[in-house]
Amino acid sequence: DLIYFDNTASCATSTAESLPCLFSQFPRATFDVKEADNYTNVLDSMVKGGFQVEWRDNNSGCKGVCARVRAVEYKAPQPNNELCPKSYCYDEIMLTDLANKLRGVRKDTAIVFHQVGSHGPAYAERYPPRFEIFKPVCNSNRLQSCTRQEIVNAYDNSIAYTDFVLARQIELLRAAEDRVDSLLIYVSDHGESLGEKNIYLHGMPYTFAPVTQKQVPLLMWASKGYRERTGLNMQCLRKAAGEYFSHDNLYHTVLGAA
Repeated sequence: DLIYFDNTASCATSTAESLPCLFSQFPRATFDVKEADNYTNVLDSMVKGGFQVEWRDNNSGCKGVCARVRAVEYKAPQPNNELCPKSYCYDEIMLTDLANKLRGVRKDTAIVFHQVGSHGPAYAERYPPRFEIFKPVCNSNRLQSCTRQEIVNAYDNSIAYTDFVLARQIELLRAAEDRVDSLLIYVSDHGESLGEKNIYLHGMPYTFAPVTQKQVPLLMWASKGYRERTGLNMQCLRKAAGEYFSHDNLYHTVLGAA
C-alpha cells in the first residue's frame, strides 16, 4: 500500500528556503521566502479547518512554518538517552510516544515530523551504530579528509535508517487502524550532492544546482480505513507515480487528503 513517486523536484536546495516553500500555497515560480510569513501556510489552513496540528522537530527548526501551531523540539545531547548521544537525536526519538498519541486522538489530527534524515556533512551521526551496513564510512564532518566511497557509504547508511523510521511509522499507524484512518506523506526538502563532478552537500543557487540537489524522494502510504473512507484509487495513484511532481503539489495534496 506504499506508492513511490520517483520524479519529484524540490522548491529550493536549502532547508531555510525549501521548507517555507514546501508548505506554501505559492508555486516555486512565484514564492518569495521574505514574504512567506505574511501568508497562511497549509498548517494554518488545517487549523482553520478544525485540525489539531503538531510539529515535531529533530532538525534545525521549522523556519517559521510552525509559528502558529504546537511545536516540540528534540534537543541533544541527552546523556541518559541512547537516541540522543551526539549533536542531534536519532529520528526515532520523534516516535517514542506516537502510539500513545494515536490512542488519545479525539479529533482530526496532523503531525509533521521534521527529520534530520541524511543532513550533511556528518552523515555518520544520523544513524545508530547497528545501521552501519555499508563500510568503511566517513566519521568526520570534514569531507575532504575522507574518500568519496566512505562519504557515500555513510550517506547510504543514513538512508537505510530513514527507511527503518518510515517503516516504524507505518507499523504504528497500522496498529492504530481500529481507531484512526491515516495517511502518511514523506518528502525531502532538498537533495544532496555526493561528489558528482566533485560537488558535495547542497545549497547551490537553484539555476546552477545539479539535479542531485533538486531531485527528492516522495512517497505515500494510506491505511485501509482511509482508502475506503475517501474512495482513494490506489491503482490510479500507481499509474501516475512516474509522472513529474514537485513541492508545488504538496499544499493542494494535503488539503485534498484532509
